[in-house]
Amino acid sequence: MTAVTSPTPTRTRRPPRPKLDATLAEAHTLAREAAQSIAEPGAVGEHLQCVVEGERVLTHLFECTAPAYRGWHWAVTVARVARSRKVTVSETHLLPGPDAVLAPAWVPYAQRLRPGDLGPADVLPYREADPLLQPGFEATGEEDVDQMAVFELGLGRARVLTAEGREEAAQRWYDGESGPTAETTNVAVAPCGSCGYYLPLAGALRRTFGVCANAWSASDGRVVSVDHGCGAHSETDAATSSPAQRPAPLLDEYEVELITTS
Repeated sequence: MTAVTSPTPTRTRRPPRPKLDATLAEAHTLAREAAQSIAEPGAVGEHLQCVVEGERVLTHLFECTAPAYRGWHWAVTVARVARSRKVTVSETHLLPGPDAVLAPAWVPYAQRLRPGDLGPADVLPYREADPLLQPGFEATGEEDVDQMAVFELGLGRARVLTAEGREEAAQRWYDGESGPTAETTNVAVAPCGSCGYYLPLAGALRRTFGVCANAWSASDGRVVSVDHGCGAHSETDAATSSPAQRPAPLLDEYEVELITTS
């Protein structure tokens, strides 16, 4: 019987690390001058360390003493060709260290916008993958089906709201100043649903929302919930208060008033 042995795994040899180039390491004076050429006066501090970048390539690190760049350091990369002792400066940078104060991570313009940020002359960027929109519908040729699509599904538009988009908008409206928890609703004598100026929305949101058409109302031209309310209800009348009645006089039997007679 022949014994079967597993093959010995081969080890991948790592390339040897570049050695510290003594000529480049001694060029810290040249590196300092390069850092001082791009820094403000007095902003280049003490030499921190040398970092070997590759064969005959080395970076000198200097402390940055500028008050606005605490934790940053100057990085000057120097190099030389083979069989030459002439050192040249390749790059000079101001780089952050582990304790440096950095700007917040970049957020794309489209993600930084919030409701209310858009001005009259501003234009929003196009969002191709909008989770709240879905493709619209084309005409089918059937009158009843197409008429339904016009009012409910948005026939003729490239994209329409998804169910999630309608739900998100409805929840935002209902929780906002046009919903039942608004301050004006607490003083209203009746909800918007019974007001003559209430115009119900078309489509899936008809039962819950409408538009106020009352010029006297603070909600004029805005979407309001059916259970919203204000003091401009079409059936509201200013209450007339009855004349105030004078209270009965009080007799203080413990106070004595001295009256002198001549």
